[in-house]
Amino acid sequence: MKARAEVAFRLACCLDVAVRKPGNVSLASPGHGMAARHFLDSARVAGPVLFQPGATVGARIEQAVSATRAVAGCNTNLGIVLLTAPLAAALEAAPDEPVATGPWQQATEGVLHALTRDDAAAAFRAIALAAPGGLGKVPDQDVHAPPTVTLRDAMALAAPRDRVAMQYMQAHDDVFHPLLNTLRTAWRQRMESGPPGGDGARAALVHSVQMTFLHALSHWPDSHVARKHGEAAAQQIMTEARPWLARGHSGVGFDGLLAWQDWDSALKARGLNPGTSADLTVATLLVAALTEPDWAEAAMALVGAMPD
Repeated sequence: MKARAEVAFRLACCLDVAVRKPGNVSLASPGHGMAARHFLDSARVAGPVLFQPGATVGARIEQAVSATRAVAGCNTNLGIVLLTAPLAAALEAAPDEPVATGPWQQATEGVLHALTRDDAAAAFRAIALAAPGGLGKVPDQDVHAPPTVTLRDAMALAAPRDRVAMQYMQAHDDVFHPLLNTLRTAWRQRMESGPPGGDGARAALVHSVQMTFLHALSHWPDSHVARKHGEAAAQQIMTEARPWLARGHSGVGFDGLLAWQDWDSALKARGLNPGTSADLTVATLLVAALTEPDWAEAAMALVGAMPD
């Protein structure tokens, strides 16, 4: 399972930059002082420690962030790491074939309930090292001081203002249900309506990734944007995203549309990076890569065609 899971994680992270998502860094569009290579290098070094058998959730988080910092020199994947570590630990209780979402989510719930104060201390050190934009300080359980509660309890305090932290309270329910359902629906709709063969599968794959991202961006204020630029900016991006989501539900693709590219450029020009929506998307892609064989096959073909 470790080898399969690492491949799935790398696949999800590669798709994150292979597919243009407005405001996010991609192969087609660098931004925010970063390029796709920073994210690809981060995935390469984070995967082995995130899926290290027997490691605690806190150790997975701290070691993955430390390895990332060493190769990227900046924060590229803190949210991805925080979301993936419990999923990775839960996979150790799952059978090799097939991975089913129900038991995986139940195992994730068990992992989250078993988190300790040591997990919190390791995660706090990792968050302080990553230094995400707009981190600031909070009066209770600030990451720059030793924790006095478990990691899940610390996440409970952050959950009202952070969608990644919210996943620790609900066993990644956003990932396992609305986001994964959006991905599955978008994939199947485009596969049924698009051209046969590899081109149709590629278009359906790209559409499924973009729709997953748009669902997150349209339904929940992006925590990264809100933390750096305020709640009003996050709400504005939600408003901008909703017509695109509605258009995508009708089966219209976005790749190649000048307006899609213009929105991407405009968000970057405003310094707005919907990073939390991207993090939730990557976690969903990881789940899909291990539970949706046809989708995963198309993803492997697309990633295999990416430049080194």
